[in-house]
Amino acid sequence: MDISGAGALVTGAASGIGAAVARRLAAEGAHVVVADMQEEKGRELAAEIGGVFVRVDVTETDQIGEAVAEATRTAPLRAVVNSAGIGGAQRTIGRDGTLGSAHDLAAFSRIIAINLIGTFDVVRQAATAMSTNEPDANGQRGAIVNMASVAAFDGQIGQAAYSASKGGVVGMTLPVARDLSASGIRLNTVAPGLIDTPIYGEGREAEEFKAQLGSHVLFPKRLGLPEELASVVLEFLRNDYLNAETVRVDGGIRMPPR
Repeated sequence: MDISGAGALVTGAASGIGAAVARRLAAEGAHVVVADMQEEKGRELAAEIGGVFVRVDVTETDQIGEAVAEATRTAPLRAVVNSAGIGGAQRTIGRDGTLGSAHDLAAFSRIIAINLIGTFDVVRQAATAMSTNEPDANGQRGAIVNMASVAAFDGQIGQAAYSASKGGVVGMTLPVARDLSASGIRLNTVAPGLIDTPIYGEGREAEEFKAQLGSHVLFPKRLGLPEELASVVLEFLRNDYLNAETVRVDGGIRMPPR
């Protein structure tokens, strides 16, 4: 699929993987909507790449709709990347045998709401807009890439909520791709491993921590780069024969229990 001149929507685009994806899409000639809750960073990135910033909380359906509408304003929306998400770690039960120390149910629900339900809401709204596009020579109207995590497969201690949310993203890849196929829309999922993003902080201690994490990667023994994820996302969007797949981009790591 040719994304040059097409409309593109990237959620969670103000930093990390999302920002790398937005830059790559803009470099390929797409008109990118930078959707994020971080207004300052989002506006800066949009100005840098010649895109448009829209403040989006993916748990707010109306805000997603506004972003989709903006992404269709300049050109047909043909590329969507769901990179918005949060983490969090709590053990299922505490050490004192009381329910008060068990996993907070509201925290579990929030992670599911953002990472899984928010992703699906973006997909259903964006794909609805895509379905009205004129098909290209191959009958294609658009492509969507969702962001999961290796935690969907190798969830660590305390990652019940996060792993459930990302496992849900993986689990809906095939059925949603089947749903969208009748409209000429492809959907795939990327499952990143340990990626060097701002969540690890800055400074010497952060660098030492990242080096320690990277030592567990099979090869190369380092954290992945956001640009390496963006490269895979771009291939998913451009390659017409990639559909209904989940691909780990993780240097071969298999996460230990802790």
